[in-house]
Amino acid sequence: MKHDVVLYDGECKFCIGQIAHLRRLDRAGRLRFVSLHDPQVAIDYPDLSYDQLMEQIWVIDPRGGRHGGAYALRYLSRVLPLLWPLAPMLHIPGLMPVWSWIYRQIARRRYRIAGRHCEGGTCAIHASKATSSSR
Repeated sequence: MKHDVVLYDGECKFCIGQIAHLRRLDRAGRLRFVSLHDPQVAIDYPDLSYDQLMEQIWVIDPRGGRHGGAYALRYLSRVLPLLWPLAPMLHIPGLMPVWSWIYRQIARRRYRIAGRHCEGGTCAIHASKATSSSR
């Protein structure tokens, strides 16, 4: 069975927590989780820049399709049976710009949401970068 690959910020406490939820929801084992900081990511997915990877979660489907941010969540709502109840809401015509905006707001604040105390101090570093870039 081919896996969907989920690329996420493996140095972000908030992101790691969300991946833990996805792992529990993935009862069939169809997802493979890879930190964007793994050097193999740059080799396997050269079309995705470091900045793109830091902005949002990415799901690479078995055919090579890229799904980022809210589109990744919408894709996962179709492939993980425990997320099917969310699928109708994420597929209402015309609402993806709203879902994408909401996703971006949370993603930009993920280090502040998670707290500034994570391994290696990366949350504090990234939180200060996010604050200065959102001004």
